[in-house]
Amino acid sequence: MKYLVLIMDGASGWPSPVLGGKTALEASHTPNLDRLAREGTVGVSHTVPEGMEASSAVACMSVMGFDPLIYYAGRGPIEAMAMGIDLEPGQVAMRCNLVTVRDGVMESYAAGHITSEEAHGLVAALQDGLGDERVQFHPGVGFRQIVTVRDGGDLLEAEYAAPHDITGRLVARQLPRGKGAILAQSLMDRSKEVLADHPVNLARVARGQLPATQIWLFWPGVRPGRMPSFSDLHGKSAAMSSAVDLLRGLARQSSIDFLDIPGVTDGNDNDYESQMAHCIHALDEHEVVFVHVEAPDEASHAGDAAAKVAAIEQIDALMVPQAVARKDLCLLTMPDHPTPLQVMTHVAEPVPFLLWGPGLAANGARAFTEAEASSTGLAVVPGHLLMGRFLRRSC
Repeated sequence: MKYLVLIMDGASGWPSPVLGGKTALEASHTPNLDRLAREGTVGVSHTVPEGMEASSAVACMSVMGFDPLIYYAGRGPIEAMAMGIDLEPGQVAMRCNLVTVRDGVMESYAAGHITSEEAHGLVAALQDGLGDERVQFHPGVGFRQIVTVRDGGDLLEAEYAAPHDITGRLVARQLPRGKGAILAQSLMDRSKEVLADHPVNLARVARGQLPATQIWLFWPGVRPGRMPSFSDLHGKSAAMSSAVDLLRGLARQSSIDFLDIPGVTDGNDNDYESQMAHCIHALDEHEVVFVHVEAPDEASHAGDAAAKVAAIEQIDALMVPQAVARKDLCLLTMPDHPTPLQVMTHVAEPVPFLLWGPGLAANGARAFTEAEASSTGLAVVPGHLLMGRFLRRSC
């Protein structure tokens, strides 16, 4: 038996006035997911343990069957691992977004979704202007970069705001604060001058696009402790596809093979059909394949209800039919966390899940929505236990 895990990042949420009082899952036309919900086992999973941040790092670790309370050591180091950065003892890794702040307001947490090629030019300039033997800037994917700081323990004691949590708000009260914040604030402030007249930004402005006006630092951490491999923990070989370094890092941390698939992006330009086709093919050599789709979450952070619905409908139309066409397959599909359109950020609330395949019986759901999942009365707490139940086909 083969097992496919389809992670619809941030797809769940709250009823929205923009969608006529429906959630995005309820507003989306998803005949394939709804049919599987009627045939399979549906419930809710608590992927974010109480007291932990509602990040994709924590939530996806739960979905993968690892307890975040034991294995989570910060998102920055996980993404650093994905980029091949081997952190030294005492070295801190932080997420470094290229952002657009104008008139003191966070206009875009992603600098208008700057491309990787453009971002790499800016990161090189940041390294030349601000980097030294202690502070290093590392280019990532799109707007997402990494900064490492040797002897950076104080940075762990400061408080940070994620830029996607403060879109449209004044940033003055959201700057890093507390012990260790001085260095982070200094780098963020000094980055403005480095980026101001950079050719990449001048070209973006000339095209009517948002410039990257500065960096924003958050999510610090140190090298994570050793995590068991997925095969050691669950007894099955696994592979993963995603557009973001976070999932690449989690795959590397858990010794899961990562699939580099052309056309896989974090937005609605993602080649949904090709991503799933490659993942289905990967099941010939692996027992479990994770398919992570970032687009619903990116749309949620932008407050774009139409784009979120479109992403969900593309998943249903172009990905789900390929999965269920394979007769030796069991499917688990779920968001990692909710990202409500109203707040444009993650919340630590349960998410719906759907298990479908041989040995998984219907339990009364009529569609794949938050309300239908809650109505079945099936809840998996803590959420990292769901993976083991799925692989045993016993929930």
